[in-house]
Amino acid sequence: MTVLDGSLFGEGQPCFGCAPDHPIGFRLAFERDGDDALTRFTPGVRYQGPPGIMHGGLVATLADEVAAWTLVVLLSRFGFTAKMACKLHAPVRIGQEVEGRGRIARPGSRVVGVEVELHQGGQRAYSSTFDFALLDEKAAERLLGQPLPEAWKKLARAPAP
Repeated sequence: MTVLDGSLFGEGQPCFGCAPDHPIGFRLAFERDGDDALTRFTPGVRYQGPPGIMHGGLVATLADEVAAWTLVVLLSRFGFTAKMACKLHAPVRIGQEVEGRGRIARPGSRVVGVEVELHQGGQRAYSSTFDFALLDEKAAERLLGQPLPEAWKKLARAPAP
């Protein structure tokens, strides 16, 4: 199996979710598992909100990263979060492995729907749906306000004819 991480986007990229050398980031890595993108992550104490429980905003951040990488792993594209709807089913505990899975729920050429679930201890802890905008190089540069990094260009949507 091929494992993918933020090094795909070049050295020194700043992503909190996937940069392999981010000082406090999640440092996630992903692989394809059938029709799913899969990651595993064990939250440490620095990620807690209430004692022993991962901060809810960081749980949503984890799910957002799973959704974004679902596009990379399954479609060889990057996208930008346009919409998310989520539900916490159970607390995500500190020190226990979380399995994150993302799948394409609604394919599209410009907007892709992604479903994400996070499981911990065999129990569903979180579920969400996302809409991701797939941008071409020029649109991504407008959004970023700077040139698209070279390593990202191969994952951009082809420009409209």
